[in-house]
Amino acid sequence: MLVTGGAGFIGSHVAEELLKKGNKVVVLDDLSGGHIENVPKKAIFVKGSITNKKLVEELFKKYKFDYVYHLAAYAAEGLSHFIRKFNYENNLVGSINLINASINNDVKCFVFTSSIAVYGKNQLPMHEDMVPNPEDPYGISKYAIELDLKAAHEMFGLNYIIFRPHNVYGERQNIWDKYRNVIGIFIKRALASEPLTVFGDGSQTRAFTYIADVAPLVAHSPYKKSAYNNVFNVGAHQPYSVKELAEKVLELVRPDAGVVHLPPRNEVMHAHSDHAKLKKHFDYEPQFVLDDGLSRMVNWVRGIEKARPSKTFKVLDTDRNLPPIWREE
Repeated sequence: MLVTGGAGFIGSHVAEELLKKGNKVVVLDDLSGGHIENVPKKAIFVKGSITNKKLVEELFKKYKFDYVYHLAAYAAEGLSHFIRKFNYENNLVGSINLINASINNDVKCFVFTSSIAVYGKNQLPMHEDMVPNPEDPYGISKYAIELDLKAAHEMFGLNYIIFRPHNVYGERQNIWDKYRNVIGIFIKRALASEPLTVFGDGSQTRAFTYIADVAPLVAHSPYKKSAYNNVFNVGAHQPYSVKELAEKVLELVRPDAGVVHLPPRNEVMHAHSDHAKLKKHFDYEPQFVLDDGLSRMVNWVRGIEKARPSKTFKVLDTDRNLPPIWREE
């Protein structure tokens, strides 16, 4: 089995779940957003990018994968407006290399983690039969891959399962990336006695999802044949405002750190999805409420001995309308 992005957050947890079941797992990751410490010890690790067509083809020929789990992506939704070239080369063109290799090597099922970013705004609750209308290049790239998988199935018979997770957090998340992962950013700042930075008034709402409610489902999904060639939302049911999230993090970590409000940014204000289809096929029900997941993540962050490097974009396609907090310091 191939897991792309297996040194990253969700990918490392999926790889771990697969290994628990005795599977042989190959992790492909260029370590641009993930860390070698995240790769499960029993996995075969290959350092490289999905944009390297030659490497991808060599891996498929060597290992003859039955299943491909594609989780490699740079998931900075807001920043994607300013890194269009990087976004499409890594998140779209790289994915096409994997799809082509899967077609040519008779992969049984291609599991892809998309995002609720494909829906855009004003579609609540988001459910799978809606017509996506993504607002940013990240969501556009994800939806393009979804469409390509559908076309690949119709033309070549490549089976796929697409998951649209939302606002996943937990152990191994990159808390050093200033562009993404609001929970990680909040926890890191609170531990450093720095105020939590909130765009706008904090009324934006998201349904924050603990990793243990996502990774096992993704890992085991190809064994559910009724799920083939379907799209599923996956995540927590209960939305919270960013303001409420900040209050919970402060209560857990350091109440006196406080909050500072930054100018609003261009983003979808409210996002939560319907999970009826997922429940029908997988009898799915999230097990972790936000307080439990936050507590677990805070304990993990407290145990990290040293900071890990994170990607910084020194050259952007444009810096027009770039939030000041994202400017190079």
